[in-house]
Amino acid sequence: MKKFLAAAAAAAALTVSSATVFAAANPFEDVPADHWAYDAVAQLAADGVIEGYGDGTYRGDQEITRYEMAQMVARAMAKSNVSGADKAMIDKLAAEFADELNSLGVRVAALEKKVDNVKWKGWVGYEYYRDAHSQKVMDRLGYDTTAAKTQNVQLQFNPVITINKNWTARARLKYYSDLNSAKNNTASGNSEFRVDRAWVIGNYDKLKIELGKIPYETRLDRGLVLGNRVSGGIITFGNKLVTTIGIGRLNRTPGRANYSGRTDSLQFIELTYKASPKFDIGAAYFHARNENPTYFSSSLDGSGPAYGAKDRNIWEIGLTYRFSPKWLLNIAYARNNKGNWSAKYNQAYTLELAYNGGRYPEMKRGNFGAFIAYRHLGRSAILGPTYDEVYYQYDGSQKGFNIGAAYVFDKSVMGTILWWKGKDIMYSGDANMSTLYGTLQFFF
Repeated sequence: MKKFLAAAAAAAALTVSSATVFAAANPFEDVPADHWAYDAVAQLAADGVIEGYGDGTYRGDQEITRYEMAQMVARAMAKSNVSGADKAMIDKLAAEFADELNSLGVRVAALEKKVDNVKWKGWVGYEYYRDAHSQKVMDRLGYDTTAAKTQNVQLQFNPVITINKNWTARARLKYYSDLNSAKNNTASGNSEFRVDRAWVIGNYDKLKIELGKIPYETRLDRGLVLGNRVSGGIITFGNKLVTTIGIGRLNRTPGRANYSGRTDSLQFIELTYKASPKFDIGAAYFHARNENPTYFSSSLDGSGPAYGAKDRNIWEIGLTYRFSPKWLLNIAYARNNKGNWSAKYNQAYTLELAYNGGRYPEMKRGNFGAFIAYRHLGRSAILGPTYDEVYYQYDGSQKGFNIGAAYVFDKSVMGTILWWKGKDIMYSGDANMSTLYGTLQFFF
């Protein structure tokens, strides 16, 4: 109660003319008695940051308005030589009463940036996946069904943390609940709630530095060779000619337990050149090494030759052409020159036509995006593509048509459907496969 009386009396000492009061949107709205601001103001008063009447006392027993509270905050903002704790408290109050302070002519934009240095983004929604393969493929893998279905509720947090003017930190936290079993999803070594990305980003003019567990999608092929998390460091620099250099380690089955043989050391360089506003070209080189090459010992049906190497040297070229602001064509080809496998395993390529951002249209109500593509994914020429609906989770190889569309139903509400129809590439002959992937996402 003493804190409350002190805050109310201090407000009375700072009252301004009624003409100024009416400048606020609702100057007479009371600050609720249980609002955290009262304790904050009382602490600032105890620290001598906010002063009372001339005799140093505080009087009054009525609730104060938001406008009166803003006057107190404005006076506190004018103080110098305050402690770090009091400064943080003042900044937090300034962000809370920003509208009222603005009507007093007090600029708080810089303060809001300091106070709100952690922004929480993400989405919650529904996820469906159906993965179908021929009987001989599933027999080889030891499964008693030719089609697997999953339905999940997913909650994803993506915090963005401002460190200073050059550095930020980001992360991704995921939670799954299996709608088929009504249980939290703990399959394949996943925890119910896990962090699968965490990295810092430094921006210095045309130089970007990334360190940690970093999501990276190859630019020249829109994620054909790599759309995965690299644990290490990546630097990107340049303007018209953009160079990206990365070094670290890569788990080729993200989200699953790190079984022996599935983690590679990785080094890569990617160059993209903007030849014109409509035309980009590029080239890349990726070197991956695995000390347990038996993981690549044979083709999917077990009858192929041994891979015969610990390394993969993947060379790639690609181009992107923009017909208009809404239409885009992407073509890319990658080849691994190591190992004993035939070309169908040692090469990957994509031909994609996308409309209005493809599966990622701008988040405006009524916006629609779509794409159609043909892709060939040889297992030794890819490191973990970005395609949720395509990349076979058992590290097989595929080829076929990929079609997808996304629609923005309302602000921050989007539905996506992705379909893949093609073949599992096998040493003894190809086998039919298809996948269907859909989401309904509510972004925040």
